[in-house]
Amino acid sequence: MTRVKRGNVARKRRKKILKLAKGFRGSQSVLFRTAKQQVLKALRYSYMGRKNKKRNYRRLWIIRINAFSRLYNMSYNQFMNYLKKSNIALNRKMLSQLAIIDRAVLDLIITSKF
Repeated sequence: MTRVKRGNVARKRRKKILKLAKGFRGSQSVLFRTAKQQVLKALRYSYMGRKNKKRNYRRLWIIRINAFSRLYNMSYNQFMNYLKKSNIALNRKMLSQLAIIDRAVLDLIITSKF
C-alpha cells in the first residue's frame, strides 16, 4: 500500500478547531486534543443557549407584565384573561415594552375595564 501524507488536510482540520478555540483558557486553546473537546462542548452549550434565551426572555416579559398588573390589584393571569376577553391581541413582548416605555397606553386599557 502506498503511503498517505496528510499534511495539508490534517493541518487545515487542526487549524479550524484551534481557530474556534481561540479565547479559551490555558491549554484548551493551544493543544489540539483538549481544544477539540472544548469546542464540541462549547458548540453544544451555544445550541442550548439559543433555546434557553427564548425561555428567559418570555419569563422576563411575564415578570414585567405581572409587576405592572399588580399596580392595579390584578394578578398576571387576570390581566391576560381580561385582554383576551377584550379582544386585545398584544403579545407579551409588546406588553412588557408598553409597561416600561409607554405606561399611559396600558393605563387606558386597564381603566377601560372599570
